[in-house]
Amino acid sequence: MRIGRLPDADDERPHGLTYRLFYGRDGERIIGYDNGRAKAEHRHYRDREAPRAFTTVEQVVADRIDDAERERSGK
Repeated sequence: MRIGRLPDADDERPHGLTYRLFYGRDGERIIGYDNGRAKAEHRHYRDREAPRAFTTVEQVVADRIDDAERERSGK
């Protein structure tokens, strides 16, 4: 997990944060949450990508942890 504060908030990241949260095995990303430039807030699950709304950094981390726990448990 990498979470940082931007020097200035912008239209894409009005909260002023940049983040990359990764879960994978053997170098393969299974789950990812990030807000890279020109893509806004989104979630990766295997080969799918979907937009997601940002609420708080704590919620993004909790959602990523929940996804990883579901993946590990096979649910």
